[in-house]
Amino acid sequence: MKIFCLGGAGNICREAVLDLVQHSDFKQITIGDFNEEEGHKVVAWLDDPRVDFVQVNVRNHEDTVARMRGYDIVMDGTTITLNGLSTAAIAEAGCHGINLNGFGEEDASHDTFLRNGRTCLPGFGMTPGLTQMMAMHAANQLDEVDEVRVSHGSYRPIAFSKSITETTTYEYDPALPGRVVYENGEFIQVPPFARPREIALPQPYGTATQYIIPHAETKTLAKALASKNVKLIEVRGTWPPQNMALVKALYDYGFLRNDSIRINGAEAGIMDCISQYLYNSKEGKETELYGYALHIEVTGTKDGKRVQNILTHTHPPSDGSVEGWEKLRAYTRNVGIPMAIAAELIAKGLVRQTGVVTPEEAFEDPQVIFDALKKRNIFVHEEMKEIGQLSYT
Repeated sequence: MKIFCLGGAGNICREAVLDLVQHSDFKQITIGDFNEEEGHKVVAWLDDPRVDFVQVNVRNHEDTVARMRGYDIVMDGTTITLNGLSTAAIAEAGCHGINLNGFGEEDASHDTFLRNGRTCLPGFGMTPGLTQMMAMHAANQLDEVDEVRVSHGSYRPIAFSKSITETTTYEYDPALPGRVVYENGEFIQVPPFARPREIALPQPYGTATQYIIPHAETKTLAKALASKNVKLIEVRGTWPPQNMALVKALYDYGFLRNDSIRINGAEAGIMDCISQYLYNSKEGKETELYGYALHIEVTGTKDGKRVQNILTHTHPPSDGSVEGWEKLRAYTRNVGIPMAIAAELIAKGLVRQTGVVTPEEAFEDPQVIFDALKKRNIFVHEEMKEIGQLSYT
């Protein structure tokens, strides 16, 4: 098997490539990236004869397609704004595809993947990705599902890479149409910082206020759990406290609208300027606590009783006590490893559906993902208990 790792020189995707080197059966692992210097650095860091590098510019469609042909799967680590272009190239090249984001840009290539008998799995990292697996595991044990609340804590600097800077501003864009909750059969649009809720994440992260975010889980879980009569699905998230305070202030003062301003005769979006500053600042590249934490709460009925199933996840600490998980790598490995696991499973033919599919459709048994993560010291924990009546608020 051969895998093409598009954007493989990036901070997150290189961790996925490392996981492929350490655990997968791929015979060729190609890093395709526009940044030639960083690409060669990653090849040297991995130091494995299966790994090579080619320079690729995803905006050059024909050349990108030509470079991808012959690979079993493309693991796509490019940014949200490039996912439409990258997915179109993957589809035309006749490869399977997987990426981290899953914001819907991939849907336009669905028919091409179908014609080629290939699978595209958008949005498979920690969240979206592992979150859906945890929610489905919990829901599969219930007869009916009333409420699903997906929450996560993403503890990383606000702008350690350009793609992360883009994600930060994207999720709290006031004009974004995809920030929805699912309630009683309808998708309801909500503004940034809607429906605050205290979520208790595993230590060392603790309890923090989380808000509704625009993530794929809301729509994919509504589809997957329709037969269980699900009534409410909410997806929340948080970043380190200082990140959240900054984004809230930017929202309150209108900066997130990215209005155009003129400085010394040049025109630019105000948020573009702030993002550029953050990307080049010490404050944008450091935080006190690193890592990831998931909290999935599913309530419903089982054998005539009301129950609540809570799943959380933990990983090695970022304090330097575990080699390879120091500081930022405790975050980037959490995101990259699930994508690498899913990429190999798809390449091996273990995902039967073709076209653009959701995580729930791709992996009917979430345990296969949990077992693979356990081998990497990433653990899913479960606690199910009987409860009293809950209201849908």
